[in-house]
Amino acid sequence: MSSTASGERHGVVPSYLLARLAESGRFPKAAAAARQTLTAGRPPFRARIDLSIDENGDLVAQLSDAPNRTISDAGNTQQLPGAVVRGEDDAPVDDTAVNEAFDGLGATFEMLLAAFERNSLDDAGAPLDATVHYGVDYDNAFWDGERMVFGDGDGEVFQHFTGSLTVIGHELAHGVVQHTANLEYQGQPGALNESIADVFGALTEQYALSQTADQATWLIGAEIFTDAVEGAALRSMIAPGTAYDDDELGRDPQPDHMSGFVRTTEDNGGVHINSGIPNRAFALFAIDLGGNAWERAGTVWYRALTGGLSSTATFTQFADATVAAATDIDAATAAAARRAWTTVGVYEDERVPSTD
Repeated sequence: MSSTASGERHGVVPSYLLARLAESGRFPKAAAAARQTLTAGRPPFRARIDLSIDENGDLVAQLSDAPNRTISDAGNTQQLPGAVVRGEDDAPVDDTAVNEAFDGLGATFEMLLAAFERNSLDDAGAPLDATVHYGVDYDNAFWDGERMVFGDGDGEVFQHFTGSLTVIGHELAHGVVQHTANLEYQGQPGALNESIADVFGALTEQYALSQTADQATWLIGAEIFTDAVEGAALRSMIAPGTAYDDDELGRDPQPDHMSGFVRTTEDNGGVHINSGIPNRAFALFAIDLGGNAWERAGTVWYRALTGGLSSTATFTQFADATVAAATDIDAATAAAARRAWTTVGVYEDERVPSTD
């Protein structure tokens, strides 16, 4: 969950899934952890020198942006930030969660810099802070408006939140949204907020693994379920509604088309549910374009997010913004964007974006 100035938290594990788990008879420890998680409180520029050899055999030194990471340990309390256990210049420590969090923050920083020339979450070198071992059996990871926070999971259903690069990229992306369009966390703008976070989470993993769009799994949180769960991940961007189907957790409720759009007062108007629609649009768009998703496809989504998008943007308004951004690249990219939004039912046909 992520907390903004208003105190909201945008958690990677949606409340409806935790509520279902809280009633589980098959996973008693996980049920107790889910109940506890649901009721828990809501609580300087750096540079590096890159060395290379030019065609004449001369040493070339260039300054580039660098992350500034600090990892703290809450010691299984809910007190933030906790005790500092690793800083940017420190060696790995004897704690897997600390090292995974450190590496995940760095991987997200590197993707943002390489793909979008963005220097950290605010594009001004903001420090990247994280706290691990939050709470007891805490079943979530969240961005609280200032830092990443990781629970350890209950061990029966959820585990190892720091072990999922898509989860880390997703939650840090809420920080990017916070510093750009600041999309309202309700209804369609909220679903776009969640979807853009999933897009950045997927791009972070794909960039780290050097995967092309057609090689990627497009799964979010593939590492956080234990083997006891019948499911591949928390969400599937390419096939929403198929990520899990478990006797205790139920079936993944995400729609893959506007015809299945869910109208509900829960989950802030279904922000974690309806995000499946723009998620699929991005995955289809990236695969249609081919190559690395963080290049043309990612650039289009990033420019739409940072190009004056309203904080109350609807799916159609965001789609229009992506088509406009794609048009600035070339006609083929724009046509691919229109095809993607048409496939998921946001556009009724492959129309040009509106001008109002």
